[in-house]
Amino acid sequence: MRLLHISDLHIGKQVNEFPMLDDQRFMLERILDIIRTRKIDALLIAGDIYDRSAPSADAVACVDWFLSAVAKTGAACIAIPGNHDSAERVAYASDLLAKNGIHLSPAYNGEIAHVALEDEHGPVMFWLFPFLKPALVRPFFPDEEIVTYTDALRLVADSCPLDSSMRNVALTHQFITYGGTQPDRTDSELSLGGVDNVDVSVFNAFDYVAIGHVHRPQRIGHDTARYSGSILKYSASEIDYPKSAPLITLGAKGSVDIELIPLEPLHDMRQVRGPLAELVSDETTADLSQSDREDYLHVVLTDAFPPVDALSTLRSVYKNVMSISYDNARSENNAVHDTEEETDLEQLSPIELFARFYEAQNGKPLTQAQNKLAANALENNEEDR
Repeated sequence: MRLLHISDLHIGKQVNEFPMLDDQRFMLERILDIIRTRKIDALLIAGDIYDRSAPSADAVACVDWFLSAVAKTGAACIAIPGNHDSAERVAYASDLLAKNGIHLSPAYNGEIAHVALEDEHGPVMFWLFPFLKPALVRPFFPDEEIVTYTDALRLVADSCPLDSSMRNVALTHQFITYGGTQPDRTDSELSLGGVDNVDVSVFNAFDYVAIGHVHRPQRIGHDTARYSGSILKYSASEIDYPKSAPLITLGAKGSVDIELIPLEPLHDMRQVRGPLAELVSDETTADLSQSDREDYLHVVLTDAFPPVDALSTLRSVYKNVMSISYDNARSENNAVHDTEEETDLEQLSPIELFARFYEAQNGKPLTQAQNKLAANALENNEEDR
């Protein structure tokens, strides 16, 4: 059985006020091409189908078109909601869609939904773990002490009636870690400072774990537990990480082969740096392709003084300039006292930022109990971004 694993579509997302819907539709067309040419049996979508829990009409129309197109290929589609999605909205009309091979996870109700597909080696069971928090799990396990995300997910996973003689595949959308080691992240993911980590050992009973949530493609602990990464670059922190989709070939029980399929975007996201005059000079631009001119650019200007009308000048050559920053003696002098602190702050999670704020205001750090209380408050009040 051939599976294609994607996640973090974030349909409807805007980046630096640039709508990404055309780029997203282009990439979804590319994914459809892969499904057709590589004879994919099932497409796995591991969460964050939409960018918001209440997506725009255009975003919903795009997903409707895509799922209909997947169904027409003859491949099944198995999808779960992520933290950006509304589980209830994603599951709308799921019974009807399932009759056409589109299997959407319901909101968690104490049981993990599963889907069975058959090939020449027998059934493959797909287990659909929607994005979960301890607060969502506790009501269904009143006799258990659930403190951490790992506690919650382990109980949920252990409650699945797995047949270990069969091939079992899990779809999940969490911060999956290996032995406490964080995955390589970008600034696109919201984290609770390690509180929301789930150890990959929770899923040891599964033959493949299709993970969403982190935008950088990577394996976690072993080859058969993977973040597919987002389908597009959604922030400057993702510039250096090409996108791909794992193609998983399941043979008989125990046989798993993985190939990474490159995902080439309509417009790449890049950083360019230099003096303004040089960046727009004939010498620099003479060999630029139309694609180069239309890439999404984060520009670092090295001019000693900020040039007048820098943005409009750049956009006369580079259509999609997303941001401008400066790297010169003036900016270095202005930042000399706080560069390290600002760099640190960029890497901090919300709970770590709150802890710093509390200590600055009160002259003493959070106690362990206060830290736990703050983390739980953030967990229960996490807002859609």
